[in-house]
Amino acid sequence: MGVDITSRTKGRKISAPRLKRAAEKILEFLREDQSELSLVLVGNEEIRELNATYRGKNRPTDVLSFPSGENQAEGLRILGDVVISVEQAEIQARKRRKTLEEEVRSLLIHGILHLLGYDHERSQREARIMKGMEKKIEQALCERRDLRV
Repeated sequence: MGVDITSRTKGRKISAPRLKRAAEKILEFLREDQSELSLVLVGNEEIRELNATYRGKNRPTDVLSFPSGENQAEGLRILGDVVISVEQAEIQARKRRKTLEEEVRSLLIHGILHLLGYDHERSQREARIMKGMEKKIEQALCERRDLRV
């Protein structure tokens, strides 16, 4: 399993090692421990540009996912890229009375589920399924000693 993290934010207080551990634990919980993932932390301007280019929405968003669908010869699966706006995560964390780390972890879970094919925008049923998976993963990360970050 491989998790590559790139941060293009300045002055933001995100622990890359803790975030990498969280991503690994999420993949482990989802039985995707033979998968690779790229995580990119950006600001609102960069994510706005990506959102405009790939979704036709000219505004910042919190997280975007870009599935790869590639498989390596050794059975390793490349899931794709998750891009998180730390700036947007800070705003949402304040509104939700969460820490920045908690909000980024929630966005990471959401992004990974999108890479795996979950899509809350397809239907209300799909939205309920995805929300349920997000809750299960959050609970597992918080409750199970072997999954704690």
